[in-house]
Amino acid sequence: MSKAPTAFRTISEVSDDLDVPKHVLRFWEMKFPQIKPMKRGGGRRYYRPEDMSLLKGICHLLHAEAYTIKGVQKILRERGVDAVKEIGEASRGRKTAAKAATAAKAAKPAAVTAKPEKANKPTAAKTPVSTRAKSPGPVGDKSVVDALNRAILELQACRSALLGAPPAKRSRTRTAGSARR
Repeated sequence: MSKAPTAFRTISEVSDDLDVPKHVLRFWEMKFPQIKPMKRGGGRRYYRPEDMSLLKGICHLLHAEAYTIKGVQKILRERGVDAVKEIGEASRGRKTAAKAATAAKAAKPAAVTAKPEKANKPTAAKTPVSTRAKSPGPVGDKSVVDALNRAILELQACRSALLGAPPAKRSRTRTAGSARR
């Protein structure tokens, strides 16, 4: 059961929503005086919807945009709280789209199939490593895969040029002089 958008949130709910530990939220309260949760008996914090949008903006600037705390403080001073709240609301839409894309990828994994440029393709080169992989692995950015494929093809061309021809397959039988190390 989720709360209404206008409901107050506890520090645990905010922590789960932003994927930030509770102690970090308390630390941000010290560094950003604009964050003012309502405190009840026993020091329990309750965050208003305005606090949530401000925290989302700060979190986005710190984690996604890689700003420092001083950098975010400067943005708050120069542009104001409303600008950071807008960043938080805008990042929420991007996060939702990113989560949907991640869920779609998890539901149907796609193989990484990047084709290198034809101008760089040597005649002796075989299929790039990334197209032989059974799962996409950690490299998912197409530009990175393209760069790696071009590098692989260039190295294969250099090897072929140095050897004069593709290397012959080694036989599995050992000669008397070869020993296993």
